[in-house]
Amino acid sequence: MTVENRPQRKPEWLKIKLNTNENYTGLKKMMRNKNLHTVCEEARCPNIHECWAVRRTATFMILGDTCTRACRFCAVKTGLPTELDLQEPERVADSVFQMNLKHAVITAVARDDLRDGGAAVFAETVRAVRRKSPFTTVEVLPSDMGGVEENLRTLMNARPDILNHNIETVRRLTPRVRARATYDRSLEFLRRAKEMQPDIPTKSSLMIGLGETWEEIIEVMDDLRANNVEIMTIGQYLQPTKKHLKVVKYYTPEEFNELRLIAMSKGFSHCESGPLVRSSYHADEQVNAAARARTAALEAAGE
Repeated sequence: MTVENRPQRKPEWLKIKLNTNENYTGLKKMMRNKNLHTVCEEARCPNIHECWAVRRTATFMILGDTCTRACRFCAVKTGLPTELDLQEPERVADSVFQMNLKHAVITAVARDDLRDGGAAVFAETVRAVRRKSPFTTVEVLPSDMGGVEENLRTLMNARPDILNHNIETVRRLTPRVRARATYDRSLEFLRRAKEMQPDIPTKSSLMIGLGETWEEIIEVMDDLRANNVEIMTIGQYLQPTKKHLKVVKYYTPEEFNELRLIAMSKGFSHCESGPLVRSSYHADEQVNAAARARTAALEAAGE
């Protein structure tokens, strides 16, 4: 085996302490009883024990568990979905109410088989949560929904508190890492969301460790800011199975901290950056940071 093909050994800072207390087991049981999916489980998120057992938060994954895309970094099952569950929004809303969540994140598999990309179910899920838990803030994390403006408008008209769409990787690596999605379409999606609802914060996430350069990471920051994205998360790519892309580099906690400082210097209202950070990591803190930034901006403008 050559040096280039030798698997990277995980560094010490990526070791995870498992916590399977009653919060964790209770939440898992609730998800199964209501036939709900979470990206925490499907994407093998390394923070699942912290979020479920300690923070008691979860990211709901709607529109089923089968994605129509086969991105080379993602562990979610791929194929052709066979059904659309129109009762799912109410079950998600019931779970948010029972968990007494202050902040709920709703994501979904890509549904390129649907004309609206799942936008109507997404929007109804936001509305259902609002009806049953009016004080819960709601973050949505959709695919690009085919890049169709009307699909995005359907979702934005439901007025989520944060619109999150992940850029995932740098421009050069996008064709190899992502399926069907494009770098420019993601930027356009984020820009259009902000144009439709200027007061709703937009957010995006970047995985690093796939072979990008430091300069390319900075370029992503600049591209996001040029499209008025306010919140950014940066995390280490971890290879979910041998079939997925290999890790090229493990960044140190110090490097992640430096990237956070650079992002903040470029005008992001909040940047979560660390080896185990994922798009929904500490999302409750991010919505609070965005709200404070908006309030400060309005006060400065004298409104």
